[in-house]
Amino acid sequence: MIQNRSINHTNYRLEEREKLFETVRLDPAIPHVLLATCNRTEVYWGMGEVPEDVALHLYRIVAGLESSLIGERAIQGQVKRAYAEASANYRLSPSLNRLFQSALHVGKRVRTETGISEGAVSHSQITVDILRQRKVDLNEKIVSIIGVNKLTEDILKYLKARGAVNIFLSNRNHEKACALASRYGGTAMSLDKKRPLLQFTDVLICATSAPHSIIHLDDFPEEKGEMLIFDLAFPRDVDGEIGQRKAVTIFNIEDIERFSQENRSLRNNEIEKAEEIIREEIIKLNKWQYRAYKTL
Repeated sequence: MIQNRSINHTNYRLEEREKLFETVRLDPAIPHVLLATCNRTEVYWGMGEVPEDVALHLYRIVAGLESSLIGERAIQGQVKRAYAEASANYRLSPSLNRLFQSALHVGKRVRTETGISEGAVSHSQITVDILRQRKVDLNEKIVSIIGVNKLTEDILKYLKARGAVNIFLSNRNHEKACALASRYGGTAMSLDKKRPLLQFTDVLICATSAPHSIIHLDDFPEEKGEMLIFDLAFPRDVDGEIGQRKAVTIFNIEDIERFSQENRSLRNNEIEKAEEIIREEIIKLNKWQYRAYKTL
């Protein structure tokens, strides 16, 4: 039977998810699919029948119905990458393959046949909206971004569109930082120079895949002035003690998501359409399972 284990933003706070992060993982020798995002860490494994609750859970995830930002687009690609990586590393069971292939089909149908993702709010958009609400003058401020990925690139696009001039990029892989900086007119800076980077930064945006914090209290100069920090990583990139500094304001992923609570009420009709698609695809999966396992 297919099994799954999950910790997510619905059942656990950010601090709890960080503590439980490693408990979700399986022995690497066991064929499995590991889905790890800022809001959830999930693992799927096994063979034989797929319980309906497991299929329903994954279908809702891929459809964007279980996201803190309802209808967000990123989850489809994240599930696809997780499945592709697992397929490259393991010989997955037929039913596990079927589960993920059908889930990706659900995600595609939901985004094609409903308007749930039209104008969907993203972490990158909300980050820039907060900057606007706080009347941060991007022409005057120095913005530093740590981490190179789709999220930080989207933020960089928004910042440039809204007049940001002084942008520095840093990443563990310096070549990636240089490549992104050259595309958007930023300046790449080595991550091992983070202390001087923080010295002149007004707005810090972190979104790396590091398994632990990378910005610590002793990285901050004693005389540092005001700084606005967006820590969009899971686990968090920035040590929580830094937020105790009077001049420092930190927004983590939970703070970001509180700005989008109205998102769900605006999408109720589209949510109902997505749920109908999921019901149709659950029936199809059950029919496939009946044909595959009726003689067992």
